Amino acid sequence: MKISDQTCLIVALLWAAPVFAQAPAGAQNLSPAAIATRAKVQNVPEIPYESVPNFLKLPPNLYLGEGIGIATNSKGHVFVYTRSQRTRLFEFDQNGAFVREIGEGLYGFVFAHAVRVDPQDNIWAVDEGANMVIKFNPEGRVVMTMGRRPEPADALAGAPPAPDPANPGKYVFNRPTDVGWDADGNIFVTDGYGNSRIVKYDKNGRFITQAGTKGSEPGQLNLPHSMAMDAKGNAYVADRSNRRIEVFDNDLKFKTIYDNVGTPWELCISPGPHQYLYSSNTFPDNNDYTLATVSGEVYKMELDGTVLGKFGKAGKQLGEFSGLHEIDCRNPDVLYTSEIQLWRAQKLMLHPTKK
Repeated sequence: MKISDQTCLIVALLWAAPVFAQAPAGAQNLSPAAIATRAKVQNVPEIPYESVPNFLKLPPNLYLGEGIGIATNSKGHVFVYTRSQRTRLFEFDQNGAFVREIGEGLYGFVFAHAVRVDPQDNIWAVDEGANMVIKFNPEGRVVMTMGRRPEPADALAGAPPAPDPANPGKYVFNRPTDVGWDADGNIFVTDGYGNSRIVKYDKNGRFITQAGTKGSEPGQLNLPHSMAMDAKGNAYVADRSNRRIEVFDNDLKFKTIYDNVGTPWELCISPGPHQYLYSSNTFPDNNDYTLATVSGEVYKMELDGTVLGKFGKAGKQLGEFSGLHEIDCRNPDVLYTSEIQLWRAQKLMLHPTKK
């Protein structure tokens, strides 16, 4: 019996129908990259919020470049680490008025990646280009450096040896991304674009231990882009290229994975007796707008990974996010964010439903 082309087409469509029926709503029209980027968790409650207009007040002829890092201290002052004509670190008061520039012309300022403020109000800058973590005291003076800026290539007698991924070195970073501390003052560094590891040092910068090699197995990392520490000293790492959050204990032993909130670029854990974890499924800085419908939101979570709500979306308007790169959550209902594409920082007022 001869089967017609029309019959073959009908059979093929009937066979494919269950496959499409099983796909999540809207997935049929998404590219593979968009499907991979989109968060697995669905039907998440929206958290009402607003963005404060024109919060930061810059002096005339002073501008932000890419909004890379943002943090606050105990006084409510805001620190913004920005990539402009050169990397710069600005301080603003609690009302957004410009206070000062910290580290102008500093040798370790090459290509900003993160800024954090510790419980003693010391300011820590993580510079991806200099391969350094730099600690400033509250007065803005350098009091510790970790890592070392590479020598200019034209000053070397020969090209440096390629780094050994299996033995990256205890005190040498390769494009580090973030820093945090436990209650004893031990220092944790995510390192980073080149080394795919997290490293623990004591409060004086002496190496203790490390975890992570490049890969996708539990305990491995592929671009640890951000980190946050909870009150028990556990480290939460935004394993960006693996699209997951990995949790390590205080000795950097692997604990668990949260892989349901998209591609985490930035993590923040609020202080206080009830801590919350914020994770940004960032609309990436490649401006690929096919991803705009499946990224841009920030998730509020319990430390055990339970998703409580979300807010935000990709876009360029006030209250939207484009390349969100760092979050400060010292107050869990008043967040500060920095963005790459829009060269700005925002102050967000969250209005979560009280239970």
